[in-house]
Amino acid sequence: MTDSPPPQVWPTLRADDARALIRFLVEAFGFEEAVVYGEGDRVDHAQLSWPLGGGIMLGSAHDRGPDDKWSLRPGTFGAYVVTDDVDALHKRATQAGAEIIQPPQDTDYGSREFAARDPEGNLWSFGTYRGSLPAK
Repeated sequence: MTDSPPPQVWPTLRADDARALIRFLVEAFGFEEAVVYGEGDRVDHAQLSWPLGGGIMLGSAHDRGPDDKWSLRPGTFGAYVVTDDVDALHKRATQAGAEIIQPPQDTDYGSREFAARDPEGNLWSFGTYRGSLPAK
Protein backbone atom coordinates (compact mmCIF):
# COMPACT_ATOMS: atom_id res chain seq x y z
CA MET A 1 0.00 0.00 0.00
CA THR A 2 1.53 3.30 -1.09
CA ASP A 3 -1.09 5.75 0.23
CA SER A 4 -0.20 7.40 3.49
CA PRO A 5 -2.87 7.71 6.18
CA PRO A 6 -4.57 11.05 6.72
CA PRO A 7 -2.79 13.36 9.19
CA GLN A 8 -3.39 12.59 12.84
CA VAL A 9 -1.33 15.42 14.33
CA TRP A 10 -2.42 19.00 13.66
CA PRO A 11 -0.15 21.83 14.82
CA THR A 12 -2.38 24.66 16.03
CA LEU A 13 -1.84 28.38 16.52
CA ARG A 14 -3.70 31.57 17.33
CA ALA A 15 -3.35 34.92 15.61
CA ASP A 16 -4.20 38.54 16.38
CA ASP A 17 -5.28 38.92 12.73
CA ALA A 18 -6.12 35.38 11.66
CA ARG A 19 -7.59 36.34 8.28
CA ALA A 20 -4.42 38.26 7.35
CA LEU A 21 -2.26 35.37 8.55
CA ILE A 22 -4.24 32.92 6.42
CA ARG A 23 -3.74 35.12 3.35
CA PHE A 24 -0.02 35.38 4.11
CA LEU A 25 0.48 31.63 4.66
CA VAL A 26 -1.30 30.88 1.38
CA GLU A 27 0.55 33.53 -0.64
CA ALA A 28 4.02 33.31 0.88
CA PHE A 29 4.38 29.63 1.74
CA GLY A 30 1.82 27.83 -0.43
CA PHE A 31 -0.57 26.48 2.16
CA GLU A 32 -4.04 25.78 0.76
CA GLU A 33 -7.16 27.08 2.50
CA ALA A 34 -9.39 24.10 3.29
CA VAL A 35 -12.00 25.66 5.61
CA VAL A 36 -12.47 28.92 7.49
CA TYR A 37 -15.31 29.43 9.99
CA GLY A 38 -16.11 32.72 11.65
CA GLU A 39 -17.74 36.08 11.04
CA GLY A 40 -16.16 39.37 10.09
CA ASP A 41 -12.55 39.58 11.22
CA ARG A 42 -12.95 36.72 13.72
CA VAL A 43 -11.84 33.21 12.76
CA ASP A 44 -13.28 30.53 15.02
CA HIS A 45 -11.54 27.69 13.17
CA ALA A 46 -9.46 27.41 10.01
CA GLN A 47 -7.66 24.50 8.42
CA LEU A 48 -4.84 25.07 5.97
CA SER A 49 -3.56 22.04 4.09
CA TRP A 50 0.03 21.51 3.03
CA PRO A 51 0.33 20.22 -0.57
CA LEU A 52 2.65 17.36 0.44
CA GLY A 53 0.32 16.24 3.24
CA GLY A 54 -0.79 17.40 6.65
CA GLY A 55 -1.56 20.95 7.59
CA ILE A 56 -2.26 23.35 10.41
CA MET A 57 -5.29 24.68 12.25
CA LEU A 58 -5.62 28.24 13.50
CA GLY A 59 -8.03 30.79 14.87
CA SER A 60 -8.32 34.29 16.22
CA ALA A 61 -6.81 34.97 19.62
CA HIS A 62 -9.10 37.81 20.68
CA ASP A 63 -12.65 37.72 22.00
CA ARG A 64 -12.35 34.19 23.37
CA GLY A 65 -13.33 35.05 26.92
CA PRO A 66 -11.89 34.07 30.31
CA ASP A 67 -12.94 30.41 29.99
CA ASP A 68 -10.78 29.79 26.91
CA LYS A 69 -9.05 26.45 27.51
CA TRP A 70 -6.81 26.78 24.45
CA SER A 71 -5.25 30.18 25.08
CA LEU A 72 -2.18 30.25 22.89
CA ARG A 73 -0.34 33.55 22.60
CA PRO A 74 0.03 34.77 19.00
CA GLY A 75 3.56 34.67 17.66
CA THR A 76 4.77 31.76 19.84
CA PHE A 77 4.35 28.97 17.26
CA GLY A 78 7.11 27.19 15.36
CA ALA A 79 6.99 24.41 12.78
CA TYR A 80 9.17 22.44 10.41
CA VAL A 81 7.52 21.79 7.04
CA VAL A 82 8.79 19.41 4.35
CA THR A 83 9.09 20.78 0.83
CA ASP A 84 10.61 19.37 -2.34
CA ASP A 85 11.96 22.69 -3.68
CA VAL A 86 13.46 24.82 -0.93
CA ASP A 87 14.91 27.43 -3.25
CA ALA A 88 11.65 28.04 -5.14
CA LEU A 89 9.73 28.29 -1.86
CA HIS A 90 12.35 30.66 -0.44
CA LYS A 91 11.95 32.88 -3.51
CA ARG A 92 8.15 32.81 -3.18
CA ALA A 93 8.31 33.65 0.53
CA THR A 94 10.77 36.50 -0.08
CA GLN A 95 8.61 37.97 -2.85
CA ALA A 96 5.58 37.85 -0.53
CA GLY A 97 7.45 39.80 2.16
CA ALA A 98 8.30 37.03 4.61
CA GLU A 99 11.07 37.90 7.07
CA ILE A 100 13.83 35.44 6.19
CA ILE A 101 15.81 34.60 9.32
CA GLN A 102 17.95 31.84 7.77
CA PRO A 103 18.65 31.78 4.03
CA PRO A 104 18.69 28.44 2.19
CA GLN A 105 21.54 26.23 3.30
CA ASP A 106 22.57 22.59 3.22
CA THR A 107 22.73 20.81 6.57
CA ASP A 108 25.14 18.10 7.74
CA TYR A 109 22.21 15.63 7.91
CA GLY A 110 21.39 15.96 4.21
CA SER A 111 18.62 18.54 4.20
CA ARG A 112 18.36 21.81 2.33
CA GLU A 113 16.34 24.33 4.33
CA PHE A 114 15.55 27.92 5.20
CA ALA A 115 13.67 29.66 8.02
CA ALA A 116 11.25 32.57 8.05
CA ARG A 117 9.02 34.51 10.41
CA ASP A 118 5.40 35.33 9.54
CA PRO A 119 3.77 38.71 10.30
CA GLU A 120 2.47 37.40 13.66
CA GLY A 121 6.01 36.41 14.72
CA ASN A 122 5.71 32.63 14.28
CA LEU A 123 8.78 30.72 13.12
CA TRP A 124 8.69 28.46 10.06
CA SER A 125 11.47 26.18 8.86
CA PHE A 126 11.11 24.58 5.42
CA GLY A 127 13.38 21.77 4.30
CA THR A 128 13.83 18.57 2.38
CA TYR A 129 14.44 16.39 5.46
CA ARG A 130 11.50 13.98 5.78
CA GLY A 131 12.47 12.47 9.12
CA SER A 132 13.89 9.06 9.80
CA LEU A 133 12.21 5.73 10.32
CA PRO A 134 11.79 4.63 13.92
CA ALA A 135 14.38 2.19 15.25
CA LYS A 136 13.13 -1.37 15.55
